[in-house]
Amino acid sequence: MKWMIASDIHGSELYLRKLLETYNREKADRLLLLGDLLYHGPRNDLPEGYQPKKVIELLNSMKEEILCVRGNCEAEVDQMVLEFPVMAEYAILTAGRRMIFATHGHVFNERNLPPLHKGDILLHGHTHVPKCTEHEDYIYMNPGSVSIPKENSHHGYMIMEGLDFTWKDLEGNVKSEKHFE
Repeated sequence: MKWMIASDIHGSELYLRKLLETYNREKADRLLLLGDLLYHGPRNDLPEGYQPKKVIELLNSMKEEILCVRGNCEAEVDQMVLEFPVMAEYAILTAGRRMIFATHGHVFNERNLPPLHKGDILLHGHTHVPKCTEHEDYIYMNPGSVSIPKENSHHGYMIMEGLDFTWKDLEGNVKSEKHFE
């Protein structure tokens, strides 16, 4: 199965449209969203194309293809307008024998690990910086941010196909790749 993994849309219709165009070009089977869908949050400036109501429409139109976890900017009112679950703290996926613990990153992160076995993957957004760090006991991955990239990173996402992980910008250009056994 081919997953597109993205985080931190923060209400930007402009960048969500670019992401969804890329989703179609990638021919991904599912879209995993790692939170912070509608609201920009008090620490961020408004992203370009800030239109949360349009973001709601776009996401609801493809609700059958979305798996989502709650970000620190999600609230109960967001669940009232979105037609797919958005309030789970985490989701569990697998890649070969590895467990992938997908979360936003504000609760579980490199400083507060969830229960992981050696070689498992902690996948989260929240920092707005794409990353892959192989620690002694686990692997940390972050797709970066769709709408508000930080630390001179790109507007981007990840693709996961089996044990192959690829970080790309919204034009589909490969920025980094990693393969695990």
